[in-house]
Amino acid sequence: MVLGAFLFASMGVCIKIASAYFNPAELVFYRGLISIAVMWALARSQSVSLATQYPGMHAWRSLIGVVSLGAWFFAIAHLPLATAMTLNYMSSVWIAAFFIGGALLAWRPSATSPRPALQGPLVLTVLVGFAGVVLMLRPSIGQTQEQLFAGLVGLMSGVTSAFAYMQVVALSRIGEPETRTVFYFAVGSAVAGGAAMLVTGASAWPGWPALWLLPLGVLATGGQLCMTKAYASARTQRGTLVVANLQYSGIVFASFYSVLLFGDQIPLIGWVGMVLIVGSGIVATILRARAAPGAPAEEH
Repeated sequence: MVLGAFLFASMGVCIKIASAYFNPAELVFYRGLISIAVMWALARSQSVSLATQYPGMHAWRSLIGVVSLGAWFFAIAHLPLATAMTLNYMSSVWIAAFFIGGALLAWRPSATSPRPALQGPLVLTVLVGFAGVVLMLRPSIGQTQEQLFAGLVGLMSGVTSAFAYMQVVALSRIGEPETRTVFYFAVGSAVAGGAAMLVTGASAWPGWPALWLLPLGVLATGGQLCMTKAYASARTQRGTLVVANLQYSGIVFASFYSVLLFGDQIPLIGWVGMVLIVGSGIVATILRARAAPGAPAEEH
């Protein structure tokens, strides 16, 4: 999991550099194209068939996943890398919010159906996570409207990432192998990115800087495979919780990259917000596991 988090943070570096030459639609397209080649080769080496009986489920997972990916790439291009990474990792907090909201919406008042428990600790955890978002975005409000907009887009990437996660869980429950799921997400990325390019247009080919696209696609695929392997290796609930929470090490790696490579200046209030989001995400993961034992862990 730590290796996977490191690979995703390193992918963020490639995105930030490549975004000077390519728009988000192009980055999504090339990322998907490279991942298709890698996953096809991997599936062939593992003798895993890429044929599926659930094309609709894969299409929905790819759609929301691509929206999340495009929003994340946009945020990385316009925000400090650590900030964009943290906002995307808000997915744990969003899932907890959906968990609470879903229970309340499903409740139908009656004498035999008592109101669901309010789950105070989980509600408090969600509120702390949202407070962290406010603190992280507050510095952007005093700067440019573009940065504020990028912050909101980054926040949206976390919301859609939560939906994508829940769809991945559904696919795993019906027995779809991870290799197949990742492959179809790559196909969806290439198709959606290519379609978006018809609207946004293609940038002038920059020459040698285009080589950043190759490590972008390879690192993204490697990160997904490492995380998938990590969850598959976690045989117990405790092991699953450890794996799920170790994903936040990606924010630590991104913070180092952000400060050392790009010279980003993140004010103290931004660091405090980052800590609140990471802490609330870890606590939300633990509380969800207690509320629904046996539920699959989170996966990006």
